[in-house]
Amino acid sequence: MVKTRTLAASIVSQGQVRLNKVKIAKPAQEVGPGDVITLAAHGRVRVLKVLAIGTRRGPASEAQTLYEDMADPAADAS
Repeated sequence: MVKTRTLAASIVSQGQVRLNKVKIAKPAQEVGPGDVITLAAHGRVRVLKVLAIGTRRGPASEAQTLYEDMADPAADAS
């Protein structure tokens, strides 16, 4: 995804993010477990299912346990 909150806010403002199939325009949109986020970044489309909400800002390895990447693994291999 992106490395900073500023970059995340930028892609939301540019209309590159959907929450449960609905395009969002404000970076402060609340999400929760079960929500599906679709975003276009770095030349690819990512589809992520929120599994849990973190209690603190932590390392990327910790953040990766909070979502499921719904992408087709075969698509990444090409």
